[in-house]
Amino acid sequence: MFKKASFSVCLAIFLAPLLFMAAPAQASDSRWIITKDHWSEYDEKGYQDFIRRIGEADCWSLDECLKDPAANPFIDSDPRGVKWLVDCADTPYVLRAYYAWKNGLPFSYATAMQSADGPGTDIRYSPSGNVVVARKDVPATANGVAAVPIIMSLPWTVSTAMYRHNADSDDPVMFNDMYSPRLDRRSIVPGTIAYDVNGHAAIIWKVESGGRLLIFSSHPDHTLSRSYVGKEFLRTSPALGSIFQKWRPIRLEGYRKLPNGTLVGGKIVAARNSEIEDYSLEQYTGNPPISPYLWSQAKWEADGASVDFYKYLRSRMSVGELEYHPLEEMKAVMQSLCQDLKSRKKAVEISLERNINNMTPPDRLPGNIYGTDGVWELYSTPSRDARLKTGFKELYDQTVEFVKLKLVNNPRLKYEGEHLEADLLALYKKQSAACVISYTNSNGKSVPLTFDDILNRLFKLSFDPYQCVERRWGATDPAELASCRDDANKQRWYEAQQNLRNQIDRTYDVDMGYTADELIRGPWGLYTGRGVVEPPVVNVRDYLEGAVQRRSADAGVVANPVATP
Repeated sequence: MFKKASFSVCLAIFLAPLLFMAAPAQASDSRWIITKDHWSEYDEKGYQDFIRRIGEADCWSLDECLKDPAANPFIDSDPRGVKWLVDCADTPYVLRAYYAWKNGLPFSYATAMQSADGPGTDIRYSPSGNVVVARKDVPATANGVAAVPIIMSLPWTVSTAMYRHNADSDDPVMFNDMYSPRLDRRSIVPGTIAYDVNGHAAIIWKVESGGRLLIFSSHPDHTLSRSYVGKEFLRTSPALGSIFQKWRPIRLEGYRKLPNGTLVGGKIVAARNSEIEDYSLEQYTGNPPISPYLWSQAKWEADGASVDFYKYLRSRMSVGELEYHPLEEMKAVMQSLCQDLKSRKKAVEISLERNINNMTPPDRLPGNIYGTDGVWELYSTPSRDARLKTGFKELYDQTVEFVKLKLVNNPRLKYEGEHLEADLLALYKKQSAACVISYTNSNGKSVPLTFDDILNRLFKLSFDPYQCVERRWGATDPAELASCRDDANKQRWYEAQQNLRNQIDRTYDVDMGYTADELIRGPWGLYTGRGVVEPPVVNVRDYLEGAVQRRSADAGVVANPVATP
């Protein structure tokens, strides 16, 4: 029935009814006419190129990207006035459906999920994952069907719950939209989904020769950010479906073909796991493999050495043997973090445009600040900020590791200079100066911040949309803070949230609906819902300056003629 093949994709969730209001009447006349009974290898390659172009484009929302000719080769056939406003989970589904529409391809998707834990569980964060209980196919008709209403209905139907499914399940009727792929460069391609079980989904748009996986993702405020797969994408049980997923191959069967090539009737049939060439539970079994349900005990081996999962992944994704080029790596990570900061700037600006900072905050935080709805879901940034802080920590950890590898002359480290710490520090300063994020303060004045400025105030950045823009950007200096108009109540909330800002781990299953007084009283700890007392060490500049000073001091001792025998 199916040729063994490799396929890619992702998923999503719409939040604002505004999307539908933007589409004029003629949008309904754009027909989805199915002319192919399956996605061929050529179609999959075309989809990969479509995703890559979006990743490369200079656009900051999916709507901008799909209206940019450099990113979207199909824009000329779009109805006028359509706005594509999506959240993280929506983006993969909308893009897959959009490409299918433009290329006469079949499309099928889950419309309802049920928690494996039973009723009463939030299916976005179900402890044991979800199962599909309803599906819908785009019908094959002689005159086609209206495409835009179907695509725009997806965000009202799908959510990150659709990604949270057992990677080993193989139901032929209520099948999962995605499957678990093999970990190699032939399988992990543009369009592959990276699912974070803490409630986020991203699309891989490029696999670098050095093994880094570049991603883009949407957010509740409809902004688009670009980053890379890091440790914020938690590896968990196969029951939850993390991390990598690809679109399951489907085929339209039992149709009749009209003289003009249009396919009519038939039904969608999905490939079973055994029929998919690159289906694999490798990301759960480890290497050498064990049972996927012993996933927490899995070991990882690369080139004869024991490594963690993320280094194993990097090794598998690299062209040839894994090598570390420390200067290139630091530059790439800093540039990626700079893109994240620019995306955060847009998110904060949207909140300010909606005047949220001038509203009176509720007496309590949401039940969970990372997963909620309403104003907080749309305009707060705790999840985004936690991922950003994790990226800064990875920059720090990576830099420390490079220095250690140099000390032992590890052959994986490719560096030809004489003083790695000094060269990294010089590069850091150059990249920091090149990354300037400016915000407009409450008096209308532009305030520029370099990468280094952000690093030094990273755990002061407020995720709370009810607070002034100065607080949103972590101002503590009286001169910078003077323009903030927050009253005593908002000031108290800012102080009360400090321990939450210190925490980079997102705890979606913890009650966090506290008042400011309750936050201040504690107790504190990772699973208290009140945050942690101390943030992790992330200041890479302090580390490098200390390393340079230590090396200079050591060199001085050796060079001192009095102290040298």
